[in-house]
Amino acid sequence: MRETAYRIALLPGDGTGPEVIRAGRRVLDALSDGAVAPWTLEEYPAGALYYRDHGTEWAPGAEQAARSADAILLGAVGWPGVSLPNGDIAGAGLIFGLRFGLDLYANVRPCRLYPGVRHRVSGQWKEVWTPENVDFVIVRENTEGLYTPIRGALSRGGGTEVAIDTRVITRKGAERVIRYAFDLSRGRGRGAPEDHRRRVTCVDKANVLRGCQFFREVFEEVGAQYPDIEREYAYVDAFTQWMVRNPEHYDVVVTTNMFGDIVTDLAAVLQGGMGFAAGGNIGVEHAMFEPVHGSSPKHAGKNEINPFATFSAIEMLLRWLGERHTDPRMTAHANRVESAIAQVLASGSARTYDQGGTATTSDAGDRVAEAIRSGGRT
Repeated sequence: MRETAYRIALLPGDGTGPEVIRAGRRVLDALSDGAVAPWTLEEYPAGALYYRDHGTEWAPGAEQAARSADAILLGAVGWPGVSLPNGDIAGAGLIFGLRFGLDLYANVRPCRLYPGVRHRVSGQWKEVWTPENVDFVIVRENTEGLYTPIRGALSRGGGTEVAIDTRVITRKGAERVIRYAFDLSRGRGRGAPEDHRRRVTCVDKANVLRGCQFFREVFEEVGAQYPDIEREYAYVDAFTQWMVRNPEHYDVVVTTNMFGDIVTDLAAVLQGGMGFAAGGNIGVEHAMFEPVHGSSPKHAGKNEINPFATFSAIEMLLRWLGERHTDPRMTAHANRVESAIAQVLASGSARTYDQGGTATTSDAGDRVAEAIRSGGRT
């Protein structure tokens, strides 16, 4: 267990990012409640709007400070009309720079439906899924696939004639993210809601793509080392409708980078929308956590965005620190955040606009902070 305080770097970023990070700080402050916390919070300006105003994505010293922190909490990046000279969105250096620079190879997206959270299907509020049948995790490879910088365009006479993106699947990349998925299933222990069986599902397009065939081969090799965990396979196109139709069947899902980017956003529908979707970018020694809803420019400055994804990202961050450093204090703090989130959502006291309510971002932060301080007492 660490004797020195953990350094947590906060990167609020752009748009609604600073708003959800402010709400997240309320939650972190409530955990210490006047006592000396086992962490320090270090906030750094960076992102698209910083680039627009200063010509660089990072404030001086901010990138190195984030890279050397024990964990990172990211708000959001990106702003309409603000791009780098090469055409990439400004602020991408925060996400991709840290993912690749710190080798954060596993993108971990829990999909859990809390009691009290509603779904909007066909423009109506409906109880399509229940909390008892939505509790799985998607693990997405995070450093290769179509996101490797092996791409280009041929431009002649002022016009682009052809653009090429190349997907890269390596044994190292596939093996370590697949092993992470099997270890996660073993650690979760509870298995799929449907039958309580520990199960890892490989999602690919192996009937067409050679890279997916290779990914599946590695999945079979690694999976054979986990005889206590069931393994199965699904083509990504079929998986999208199976996941929506029968989410209770899934425990842990592992897939390649681009497929994972797509199916995780679809999975957010099962848990109430992007306002509840948190993600962790996990490496061996470093990790970055974030709400995955993006900067949401049309909601920026209105104090209305749903911050529960940020609260769940904080819970993931604290739990990761507890596991990495064998620190029961951090695990206990993570459990307190998780319990407070569940309590507030079940009560319906902090429903933001996306849930048909009128609570503000600040209201939600206050309610979760109060629940933490009360220790679950109402």
